[in-house]
Formats: sequence, C-alpha cells, structure tokens
Amino acid sequence: MKWSFRLATIAGTEVRVHLTFFLLLLFVAVQGTGGGQGADGGLAAVVLVCAMFFCVLLHEFGHVFAARMYGIKTPDITLLPIGGVARLERMPRTPLHEFVVALAGPMVNVAIAAGIAIVLGLRVRFDANYAFHQSGGFWQHLMMWNIFMVVFNLVPAFPMDGGRILRALLAMVTDYEKATRWAATMGQGIAALVVVGMLLSGTFQPFLLLIAFFIFVAAGQEASVVTQEEATRSLVVQDAMMVEFHALAADAELRVAVNHLLAGTQQDFPVLDEAGGMQGMVSRTRLIAALADHGPEHLAREVMEVCAEKVAPLMPLGEALRVLREMSCPAVPVVDPLTGRLVGLLTGENVGEVLMVRAALKQAGVRRVG
Repeated sequence: MKWSFRLATIAGTEVRVHLTFFLLLLFVAVQGTGGGQGADGGLAAVVLVCAMFFCVLLHEFGHVFAARMYGIKTPDITLLPIGGVARLERMPRTPLHEFVVALAGPMVNVAIAAGIAIVLGLRVRFDANYAFHQSGGFWQHLMMWNIFMVVFNLVPAFPMDGGRILRALLAMVTDYEKATRWAATMGQGIAALVVVGMLLSGTFQPFLLLIAFFIFVAAGQEASVVTQEEATRSLVVQDAMMVEFHALAADAELRVAVNHLLAGTQQDFPVLDEAGGMQGMVSRTRLIAALADHGPEHLAREVMEVCAEKVAPLMPLGEALRVLREMSCPAVPVVDPLTGRLVGLLTGENVGEVLMVRAALKQAGVRRVG
C-alpha cells in the first residue's frame, strides 16, 4: 500500500504502518493533554492507542493464521487510522472456510477482552462520550476497545468481517457471485443509512463518515472483482492476451514509440532484448514525460519501467488478473515458460473486451434458442 512503510516481518507476513497513522497519534496526544492532564495525559493517550492497535494487529493475525490452515498466504498487514487491513493472496471460495477466516479475527478480540476481565476482575462499563483525557484504568479502556471491535466488526456490512460471514452463509444456499452481490448491497445500504442518520440528526461525525464511505466504495469494488473472476473462471491468459503489438528494442529512441502511439491504439510498449526477452515497459505516461524532459532521441531503456511479475499463457485468467491489479505496470507480460520470449500482453482493457464479446455471444445464443 502506498504511503506505508515496513515495521517488521512476523511469521512470513510483513507488518506495515501507514503514514496517516501518525496523524491519529498526534490527535490523541492533543486530546490527551486536555482536562488538565498535560504532557503526562498526552503520553498516556498515545500509549493506550498503541496498545489498542496492537490488539488490531492481533485481530488481523487471527485472519492470517486461519487462512493459512487452508493454504492461503498473507503477504502483508497494513495498520491505518481506521483499523488494519490483511492482504490475503486470495479469499477462500469454500463458504465454511471463509466463515472460519472471517470469524477468527473477532474471536481474538473476544479472547483478549475475556482474558482481561477474568485476570483483573474488571466489569464492562460503556461510555458513549469517551475521551482520551477522562479518568479510568488502562486495562478497563483496553477491554472496552476489544469489545467494541467485536461488535463493530460483526456488523453485516461487506467487506467487514460481519459482511464476509454473511456472504459465507449466503453462499451455502446460493452461488458465490450472487452471495457477494447481496452482501455488498447490504453493506452499501448500511453505509448509506449511517450517512442519512447523521443528516437527519444534525450531527456530524467525520470518523464515522469516513468509515461509511470506505464500506460503500470497498463493497462495490469487491463485488465487481468477484463478478469479473466468475466471468473468467473458465478462461486462461492466452484467451484474453493481446498478440498483435509493437515492441521496442532496448536501444530504440523514444521517437519510435511516438510513431507507434500516433499510428494506432497501443499505449504501452514492451522493451525487449536481442533474444526477445522482456526487459521492461514504456507506458504512455512515461513516454510523454520523457519526451518533455529529454526529447525524442532519448533511449527507451532509460525510461522503461521494470515489470517484475510475468504470467504464462496457460495460467488461469483470474489469477493473472490478481497479478495485474497488484503490479504497477499497465500491462502484464505473457512469457513462454520454455523459451522466455514475450508472446503477448495482458491488459484490463483487453480482458474487458473479451468479456463483452463472450456476453454478447451468450445473449445471441439465448435468443436463438428462444
């Protein structure tokens, strides 16, 4: 994730912190100094928030270790001001597996809250007007935070844990794509109700508004991704890759790419070595910027972007699309695994065109049958 840095690597998963997290620490430090608490109050507030987000990290590792039982790796976890995000390499497609993975996170918080309550003998005390400078024990606040995480995460608003649990339950009685659409619609509906409720009540909660916006957008995005994955389930890369394209030699000048850009619709140009192996990619954005900075005589290899990820022609198209979404290059190189030569390019536009053609042919077939 952009604007984040690595904090540590734990059990093969990289723990990252987003830079905006430090804005949260600054905010609570300022709030903690209120009520006559001074610098000591600010420090105590920061320590409490760090402890809270340590619990968030443990919550995310609950998902990580549950997913690992089903052979799913988690490259990284990123801590944000609104919580943590565990980036699983894929979501479980078996409903029971997704149910277990989604529930594992909140159960970690249940265990933490129960442990604090049992060991220290604390009682649950709800306070809707909580502020970081108010009186109360450290462990009392930490216990309440974990209870709040359980309740909040189990709200059936996809793609939160509660929404994923809902999708898993729906997928037990219907297909995965339909279950995702229903869960995403409910998540967006809950987010819209939160915003409407704030407008009608005349109250403005920036943090709650930010969460509602995140849920609404993320639910729509994940529903689109699942729809695309379902549509490509029976396809491999060679069914959707671009096979007619212009490539640049490493010592080619930018003027060559400009001529190809103006003469056709291709916008991104692979740079090949003498053996036809992939070296990198010159995107339209980089091409235009390099022209302005260096002129048309500049060499392509000096402005190309190295594409670390490559796919094979027979790789399932759904897996290749995940690679495309996560990489910075605008196109995924398709390389022959035997010769190492570039045989095609996979772009989002080309995949979209293939899916539109397949949908049109399917519709035409239905009409003929009818």
